[in-house]
Amino acid sequence: MSLIKILIAEDHAVVSQGLASILQDEVDMSVVAQARDGQAAVELFRQHQPDIALMDLRMPKLDGADAITQIRSEFATARIIILTTYDGDVDIYRGLQAGAQGYLLKDMTAEELIEAIRLVQKGKKYIPLAVAAKLAERLNSETLTERERQVLQLLAMGRHNTEISATLSISERTVKFHLGNIFGKLGVSDRTQAVIQALKRGFAQLER
Repeated sequence: MSLIKILIAEDHAVVSQGLASILQDEVDMSVVAQARDGQAAVELFRQHQPDIALMDLRMPKLDGADAITQIRSEFATARIIILTTYDGDVDIYRGLQAGAQGYLLKDMTAEELIEAIRLVQKGKKYIPLAVAAKLAERLNSETLTERERQVLQLLAMGRHNTEISATLSISERTVKFHLGNIFGKLGVSDRTQAVIQALKRGFAQLER
């Protein structure tokens, strides 16, 4: 029996070790490497060329989507499953657009994890219904422009219009114009609701 070689890219050691413990109990699987950041994930994939990589989305040095893009640029047939706590439609879209074949949330069961790995190893995709629904929502909704996302990110960080104007070197009138477009696209009526939607859907992060 040939083993499915697996790389785990996860910056939380306890989570990584827990995943490794689950997978090593399977007779057809072997964890060949564990990465603590996105850059290490790329380097370890290059070194071990695993059959499957489990990739967290938010990691130091290089986020998961960018790491997937780099890996797929070198290894076109790389099979990668995103494993994350983030279920915002933007996160899902970025990860799958980068080339991932599967998307799992960390509240999945061990059985779901094993099933996903075996399916993706066979060349199939593994997208749970809840994730597929959010992806459909993303594809069916109006997308934000890069400038609108910049304005929204600053808004989520608590910046006022004058600060957003200065940071982006645009007029306050232009800031208000972008905010109007953002409210319309997100289906909200004020700044607070816009921030809530932005964080929920992955358009902005508080940790920046």
